[in-house]
Amino acid sequence: MATKRRKHKRRKVSSLGKLCILLLIILIIVFSVSNCIMNKRKSNNSNYEYNASGSLTGEIMEYIAANNKPKYATRNDTTKALDIESEYGILIDIENDVILGDKNGDKKIYPASLTKVMTLIVAVENIKDFDRTFTFTNELIDPLVQEEASRAGFDPYETVTLNDLLYGTVLPSGADATVGLAEYVCGGEDEFVKLMNKKVNELGLKNTHFMNTSGLHDEYHYSTAHEMALILEYAMKNKKCAEVLSTYTYTTSKTTEHPDGIELYSTMFSRMYGDEAEGVKIVSGKTGYTTEGGNCLASYAEDKNGKGYILVTTNAKGSYTPIYDAINAYADFIGTGEVTIKQEVVETY
Repeated sequence: MATKRRKHKRRKVSSLGKLCILLLIILIIVFSVSNCIMNKRKSNNSNYEYNASGSLTGEIMEYIAANNKPKYATRNDTTKALDIESEYGILIDIENDVILGDKNGDKKIYPASLTKVMTLIVAVENIKDFDRTFTFTNELIDPLVQEEASRAGFDPYETVTLNDLLYGTVLPSGADATVGLAEYVCGGEDEFVKLMNKKVNELGLKNTHFMNTSGLHDEYHYSTAHEMALILEYAMKNKKCAEVLSTYTYTTSKTTEHPDGIELYSTMFSRMYGDEAEGVKIVSGKTGYTTEGGNCLASYAEDKNGKGYILVTTNAKGSYTPIYDAINAYADFIGTGEVTIKQEVVETY
């Protein structure tokens, strides 16, 4: 009888051991599959992981920044002086991280509305569904009217999609769109700006600091032409950001206030077509202007082989000066040197 009990006990112990081993194997498989899924998500910018509020998790955002982190470009024997009217400028071969042309490229500038490239980045990385909506208030619009800030044209109590706000931020350089994004993502501009400066740190930028989402002048709102080029380079690696920055015209969703929507035009493409420099195609960009920062332009161009370049110029006199600077610089450095200015392109404002 005792022998039978011992055999039965051994069978129970043996069964328990097998069960433990089976559970361990299952846990290993689950962990491995989860890890593979996470790695796949990390390797593809279009598969971000979001938290309960619809924002990217901090861990994933840091991973994205670390793996898309642009490098400071270097000067070498091929670096030449940029022959431009703008006071500051830099032209970078982004494939080789080499500075082709330079004019005070690492000196402090006021980036004006070039700021909105970073606003776009932070918004895109913190919004899950661009079809969600946002409703403006008088409290958001009135201060912008008083400051005479550039606006996309959204009205108080108007409900628009977040996609409308992205295009409103970049194409007409709308401060109403930037504060709308900040309100949606963070509940206010101050908290959103913290995310902008966090992204600055993640990208390893040493001479950039933001105080607002639109680029309105502030002594502590500054950058360099070099670092603004790195910010644009990072933006162009994101499919959504690149799409917005490369768009000439966009019509917002129909609302009660605007039954036909608002037709938005790129402040850059309204002044050029992008193919004025032979052998070069300027495919995206953002303009800017403040009294202190002058007229600015950050643009991304490709040569006939599809190789990418970024040019940033700031503190120019005249809204067309950065356009001519860009066309001529791209022609001289990466094109044939031939330029055709198409006079039929008319500035919208």
